[in-house]
Amino acid sequence: MHPSIQQRVDGVADLRLRSSIATAAFYALIGKEQPVPELRYQVKTKGNAYHIVERSTGKVKGFRWTWKEAINLAQVLEARADGIKVSLSGERK
Repeated sequence: MHPSIQQRVDGVADLRLRSSIATAAFYALIGKEQPVPELRYQVKTKGNAYHIVERSTGKVKGFRWTWKEAINLAQVLEARADGIKVSLSGERK
């Protein structure tokens, strides 16, 4: 990856982390528990394939032929959306 793009990706990940820390501190101040984040991706059966659909937009982000592979892809997409670097084989980078 180009160094300037990597720098941007790292900066956005840092901002996301600071945001979650600030949110946790705020909820601690007011004495309430943080709401549980909803899932971003849902696996839907379409014919004999499984589509991974982004819930907020309704767009199909991928498809797999087996349920297990579809669930694995949905979990990887969730992790990537949270800023965690994960490959499709499950190995962390």
